[in-house]
Amino acid sequence: MAALRPKITRLTGVLATGMALSLALAGCAGNSSDGGGGTGGNASSIKIGFMGDLTGENSGIVIPPLNGAILAFEEYNAKNPKVKIDFNKDLHYDSQGKSDIAPNLVTKAISQDKVTGLIGPAFSGESKSVGKQLDENKIPSVSPSATNPGLAQNGWKYWHRVVANDNDQGPGIADFMMRAKSPKKVLVVSDDQEYSIGLAEALAKAFKDKGTTVETDKFSKDSPNYNPTANKATAFQPDLIAFGGYYAQGGKLLKQLRDAGVKAPFVTGDGSLDAGLVSGAGAQNAEGAVIGCPCKIPFGSVTGPLKDFKDKYKARFNTDPQIYAAEGYDAATAFIKAVEAGKTSGDDINEFLKTLSFEGVSKPIKFKDNGEPQANSIFVYQVKAGQIGLLGDSTQAKLEG
Repeated sequence: MAALRPKITRLTGVLATGMALSLALAGCAGNSSDGGGGTGGNASSIKIGFMGDLTGENSGIVIPPLNGAILAFEEYNAKNPKVKIDFNKDLHYDSQGKSDIAPNLVTKAISQDKVTGLIGPAFSGESKSVGKQLDENKIPSVSPSATNPGLAQNGWKYWHRVVANDNDQGPGIADFMMRAKSPKKVLVVSDDQEYSIGLAEALAKAFKDKGTTVETDKFSKDSPNYNPTANKATAFQPDLIAFGGYYAQGGKLLKQLRDAGVKAPFVTGDGSLDAGLVSGAGAQNAEGAVIGCPCKIPFGSVTGPLKDFKDKYKARFNTDPQIYAAEGYDAATAFIKAVEAGKTSGDDINEFLKTLSFEGVSKPIKFKDNGEPQANSIFVYQVKAGQIGLLGDSTQAKLEG
């Protein structure tokens, strides 16, 4: 199985890529449409932004979808279309995944940069903090990775995502682990971030629905240590520990659990699908850890559009595509197809997305009325010998070892 590369390598590549793309698009940036709900007029280009954690502790799961979007827009602009899409580095908004930073970045994107649409936000907390703001300004957004179920329940008309939510991910992970391990007692752990809380709640409910005894625990993500959680696990003696959260916290938690002598199998979700989980815990501690994700990373031998994407991505960024890279490409393609259809204003693009349907590289892309994707498959990965590998669809996969 292929290994997930360290996030610093991807970040270096993205910065260089962003500079090159900025130069390539500089000539058309001045002729961009007004963005928002404007008509677009006879625009020669429109601006699409990207928002997510580009330099923070969990940037390893945001750089790949940014790369995927860059690849899609570069391919489109290379065809010399009537209306180009400006996606230069100044439109890549680094929220560091923080909900208190995101609103000011959205204000800049709308008022100063005049973006017409946004890929992202990448995380659920920042998505929640700016969803109303984007909606009121008629800025269509497509997130490649935010999975909190509540995001679809706000009545936002301009919001979309191309990944299944945690109400799909939680049961998918629970069903798989019940078949694989038949746990009687499960400790479900979260930190205090929006995404983590939502996934942990979905996991707890799913395991309870299976008749297991479930205990829960929650810690502050900025806590200097997670010893209280390790102590609770020691006392409870679970057959399985399920963590809803990002890899920066997941790796640290897993290490402290193992250091405390807790040997129960460890399962987590898409936010921990990064090499940082292994490096944070240590390869020996992370061995056998299971990770669920509503994403299919093209590890190993793949065919069709996914193989074509994998080859182009590696040629462009000198690394294999990682988590949500394909979803970033598909989110960008949604905007591209709208522009190809002559839609250059926020309103027109948003109306187009309501009827959009195409075969993406990650999955078939079609949105429900509330912005959710029609497709909701969950895939399972496992750490073996310090590397994360794909086991397959959660309904068919089997654990190794």
